[in-house]
Amino acid sequence: MFHRRSFLRRSAAAAATPALMGAAPSRAFLVIDPADPLTRAKPVQWAVSELESALRAKGYKIRRVRQAKPGDGLSVLICGSRSLPKASPPVPTEPESFLLIGAPDGIIVCGADTRGLMYAVLELADRVRYGAVLGAPAVHRPANPVRSVMRQFVSELYDKPWYYDRAMWPQYLGMLAASRFNRFDLTFGLGYDALKNVADPYFVFTYPFLMAVPGYDVKVTNLSDAERDRNLAALRFISEQTVAHGLDFQLGLWMHGYQWLDTPNAKYVVTGLSKDNHAAYCRDALTALLKALPAVSSVGLRIHGESGVAEGSYDFWNAVFQGVGRCGRTVEIDLHAKGIDDTMTANALATGMPVNIAPKFAAEHIGLPYHQADIRPSEIPAAGQIGKGLMGLSEGQRSFTRYGYADLMRDDRKYTVRTRVFYGTQRILASGGAEAAAAYGRAFQFCGMTGGELLEPLTYRGRRGSSVPGSRRSGYISAKLEPKYDWQKYEYWYRSFGRMLFSPESNPEECKRSFGPAGASARHIEDALAAASRILPLVTHAISESAACDLYWPEIDWGIPLASEAPKMFWDTPSPRIFQNVTALDPQMFSSCSEFAGELLGERSGKYAPTEVAMRLDAFVRTARADLTAAGDAKSVDAMRLAIDIEIQALLGTFFAEKLRTGVLYALYERSGDRRALSNSLKHYGLARAAWASIVDRAKGIYAADLSISDRTTERGQWADRLKGIDDDIAALNAKLATASPGKDPRIESIVNSLDDLFTHVRPPLPCKHTPPAAFAPGQPVDLTIAVREGLTRASLWYRHVNQAERWTSADMNSSYDGWRAGIPAATTNSPYPLQYYFEFRAAPDRAWLYPGFDDGLLNQPYFVLRRA
Repeated sequence: MFHRRSFLRRSAAAAATPALMGAAPSRAFLVIDPADPLTRAKPVQWAVSELESALRAKGYKIRRVRQAKPGDGLSVLICGSRSLPKASPPVPTEPESFLLIGAPDGIIVCGADTRGLMYAVLELADRVRYGAVLGAPAVHRPANPVRSVMRQFVSELYDKPWYYDRAMWPQYLGMLAASRFNRFDLTFGLGYDALKNVADPYFVFTYPFLMAVPGYDVKVTNLSDAERDRNLAALRFISEQTVAHGLDFQLGLWMHGYQWLDTPNAKYVVTGLSKDNHAAYCRDALTALLKALPAVSSVGLRIHGESGVAEGSYDFWNAVFQGVGRCGRTVEIDLHAKGIDDTMTANALATGMPVNIAPKFAAEHIGLPYHQADIRPSEIPAAGQIGKGLMGLSEGQRSFTRYGYADLMRDDRKYTVRTRVFYGTQRILASGGAEAAAAYGRAFQFCGMTGGELLEPLTYRGRRGSSVPGSRRSGYISAKLEPKYDWQKYEYWYRSFGRMLFSPESNPEECKRSFGPAGASARHIEDALAAASRILPLVTHAISESAACDLYWPEIDWGIPLASEAPKMFWDTPSPRIFQNVTALDPQMFSSCSEFAGELLGERSGKYAPTEVAMRLDAFVRTARADLTAAGDAKSVDAMRLAIDIEIQALLGTFFAEKLRTGVLYALYERSGDRRALSNSLKHYGLARAAWASIVDRAKGIYAADLSISDRTTERGQWADRLKGIDDDIAALNAKLATASPGKDPRIESIVNSLDDLFTHVRPPLPCKHTPPAAFAPGQPVDLTIAVREGLTRASLWYRHVNQAERWTSADMNSSYDGWRAGIPAATTNSPYPLQYYFEFRAAPDRAWLYPGFDDGLLNQPYFVLRRA
C-alpha cells in the first residue's frame, strides 16, 4: 500500500511555500504509487526517466520509493489526482492540466490525466536542468486543445536521412513533448502542387511507397520490396514513438494524383493504376495503412485540385473517407480548407468520424498574431468566376477559402476548426519569443477554434527537386555551425510556441529560463532573438507580394521593382505589378505605398501607413541590435548561430523599412512628376541597398549559395543573387531622375520639407472608452457607444460577420452626450456567424485613427468580436 503520511508531514506547507530554497540535497526520492494507473503509462515513465537524468546531471543520487523518510533529501511525489494528498490544493480537472507545488524539502507533481502528469514531471525536470526554483507553485490548464507541429517529407536527398534515423526520433519527439505540443503531423505529398516535371517523386503518391495492397498490382518502378517495407517500418516506428512520448500522431496524405506529366525520365513511376481503380485503390490502401499503423489517430487530406484530383470529385473523396471509416477505430479526418464546400464537409461527417477543417492562418505565411480583418481583392471571387483545370472551386466561387478561415466559423458547425500556419515568410533563420508566441496562442482560440498546427522551420527545403547534392538541409557551409540534428537550431522556436500555445497567460519567464537568469549574456540573446523574430511577420502582413509561399519569400526577398513590372506569376499583386502597388495581407488595416501617397495628397484614413510600419521595423531593429550588443561575443556555437541570424534579420528590417519609405516617395513622384519626391526616394533606396549588401557580406561563408525551397526563380539561390535586381531598379530610377521636372505642387514641397516628421512620427493612440457587449441576441440590433476625448469631425463603425466571403459595412456614427453611437442592425445579427467590428475616427484631413487598432507591441487583435448569447 502507498504510504503518504510522512510525505504529507514534510509537505504540510506546500501550498503556502513559494519556493524550495537552499543548497541542493545529495539524494532525491521519487515517491511513486505503483497502483496509480497514470504513473504506469509509458509517457509518464519516459518523463520520469527525463527527470532522473536531469537530477543526476546536477549531482543527485536517485531512488524510486513508495515512501520517503523525513530529512533524507529531496522528495518528489509523482501522482495522478486520485493519489493526491488531501491537504494539497485540488488539481484542475481539464484534460492535460497539471499541478506542481513545493515545500522546503518536498515537491508534489500531479496531473489530471496521463499527458497532464507527463507535463508536470517534465516541468520539474526543466526546472532542475536550468536551475530554476524547484518548488515554485504552478497550476496549468491548456488553452488550445490541439497544439501540432507538421514535418514534411519533400526531398529524397534531404529527408531520407532523418526519416530513417531511429536515434533522432526519440530526441525530437521528446523535445516536442517537453515543449507541450500534443500532436505531431508527418505529411507526405506536399513536394508538388502540380504533377508536371516531377523531378523528385519519392513519396509524392504515398501508398505504394509504403505497402503492397492485396487485390491491386500497384507498384513503384525502381523501388525494391525491401525499401518499401523499410519505409513502412520506419513510419510505424515514428508513429509508435510519437504516442510513447505523449503526443497524438497525424498522418498527412496530401497528394492523390499518380501520373507524372512531362516527366520522361522519372526514376520512380507508379504503375497499375487507372481511372477505373484509382478511387477503390486509395480507399483500400488507406484502410490497410491505418490497420498497419494503429498509432495513427488522425489523417490529414488536401482535397482541392493540388491533390491531383479535380475539385468536385465527391465520389472519389467519399471512397477515401470510407477508407478511414473501415479501419476499425476512431480516426479524425482533417481536411485542408482550400476549396472546401458544404458537400465535402457533409460527406466527411457522414462517416461518423470526427472531422476537422484546417484553414490557413495568414495565407501561406506567418503574419501578425491575429486573424486578418479581411482578405485581399484578388482572393474574392467575381460573379460567375470559374477556376481552370483541376481548380474549379478554389479558383472559382470558393476562392475565398484559400488563405484564411473563409466561411467556416459558423457557431452551429458540426466540425472543429484549427488554424494551420504555413512558413512561407521565414524558413532558414532562427526565430522565437515567448510574448509573441502567447499572442498566437490567443489567436488560435478565435471564435471557438481548437488550436493550431505549425509548419516547422526548414519546411520545403529541397522541394520540387531543388535539393543540391553535397549540401546540407540546414543550409550551412561550415560543419562547425551544423547542429547534430538540424531542428536543434530552432529549439527555442519549438519551446516558446509549444509552451505558450498550451497556456498563453503563463509567465514568459518559464520559457526564457533556458537562456539563464535575467541580465545574463544568454538572456540578452533571447531578447534580441525575440525582437528580431517580430520583423518578418510584420513585413509579410504589411507588404504581401504574394499570398503564395512559392512566390513570396521575404526572408530572401526576390523584390518586386518600383520602376518596371514584375512577371505575371505575381498574379495577386494589382496591375501594374510594381512595389508601390503591393497590397497588405490585411488591406482592411494597412495601406499600400500608392494608397498612402494618395492619402498624403488628400485625406488620411485610419489605416496603418507604410511609414508607420517602417518605424515599427526600426524599433524592432534597435531592440535586437542593442540586446545583441549587450550579450557580447558569442560564447558557444549555439549563441553564434543565433547571433548571425539575428544580425541578418535586423538588416532585413532596415532594408524593408527603407524600401517602404522609397515606395511612398516614388508613388508621390508618380502622381506628381516632382523631382524632389524622386530624389528623396533614391536616397532611401540607397539605404535599403546598403542594408541588403550587408546581409550578403554577413551570410558569406556561413550559408550556402543555394538555399532553395522550390524550383521557382523567386525561391532559388540566396541573398547575393538579389543584389543585381536592386541595382537595376535603382539605375532605372536614376534614369528617370535625369529627366524629371522640378515640380510645382506645393503639397509635394510641404511633404518633402517634413519628411523627418513623416518618417519618425508615431500617431499617438486615441483615448477612447468602449465596453463591448458580452454577447448579442440573434435577430436583435446591437447598440454600440464609444466615448472619445478628442474633437472629431467624423466617426464610422465598421462591421461584418466573421465570414471572409463577406465585405465590411461602414455606418456613420452619431454624436451624443455620452459619446458616439451606432448600431449593427437586426438583419445582420440574424445569422449563425459571430460578429466583428471596429471604429474609425477623423479629426482633420491629416488626423485619423482606428480603434481598438494595434497596441505598441502589435500583439493584439485590432477589432472586437461578439458571439451569440
